[in-house]
Amino acid sequence: MHNIKKIHRIYKEEKLQVQRRKGRKKALGTRQPLPKPDSVNQVWSLDFVSDSLSNGRRFRVLGVMDQCSREYLTTAADTSMPGLRVVRELDKLVQIRGRPKVIVSDNGPELTCKAVLIWADAQGIDWHYIQPGKPQQNGYTESLNGKMKDEFLNEHWFSSLQEAQTMIEAWRQDYNNVRPHSSLGYLTPMEFVAGNGAKKSGGMPPDTSLTDLKHPSNINRRLYLKLG
Repeated sequence: MHNIKKIHRIYKEEKLQVQRRKGRKKALGTRQPLPKPDSVNQVWSLDFVSDSLSNGRRFRVLGVMDQCSREYLTTAADTSMPGLRVVRELDKLVQIRGRPKVIVSDNGPELTCKAVLIWADAQGIDWHYIQPGKPQQNGYTESLNGKMKDEFLNEHWFSSLQEAQTMIEAWRQDYNNVRPHSSLGYLTPMEFVAGNGAKKSGGMPPDTSLTDLKHPSNINRRLYLKLG
């Protein structure tokens, strides 16, 4: 008959017992409730939305939004979007617009990694993580990405990543330059930015690729204004 105590002692001495997995360290960052932004470039928020190409390969879109102007700052699309790629995209925006005071995001691993935390600290930007399981705390970007999903991604079939990137960027330009928002007094995001330039901390010029009044998309704008 085996001596259970002796077996247990040998297992401990030889460290043969199954090691328990340690929980992932939670990222540090501000978690206090944020006031509603009253100036452009004060609070950015970001989130991901996913879709598939015609061959079934998945890709992700990083959406970054200015919470005051409702401007869609970037829609970077790729098959992989790790923390280092997120940092590169944010770095591009900072070089163009200047630094925001706060960035809001969920607790995804690509947003709580060392690369993101080191970058935010070096830039002097407060990174605000929403509470787990409460996406409504990032409601601005959740709503915006939902519009992209329902109105655009679900309605198109992309044969390649390059095609998806080109069409997504065109949709972003249309969203920023053509579509008025009731929350902005029925101005487009770029009209709102232009009218609040004194409060803007960056130097990003308005998008101009879709500002031609003869562009077909402006029909939608006139319709929105009429219905509003």
